[in-house]
Amino acid sequence: MADKLKITLVKSPIGAVPKHKATVLALGLKKLNKTVEMPNNEAVRGMIASVRHLVKVEEI
Repeated sequence: MADKLKITLVKSPIGAVPKHKATVLALGLKKLNKTVEMPNNEAVRGMIASVRHLVKVEEI
């Protein structure tokens, strides 16, 4: 299992549920096609699972 995850926002959260918008912001994603590196842990995995239709995830 990888140490870090590379998370990219690939779809706009404009029409998304407010909870999903907050999750995207909490992940540090503010603009479309921006990428952040986050640790690979259960908390981050749970956040990704709730917005999996908006993001692309790669293991580093």
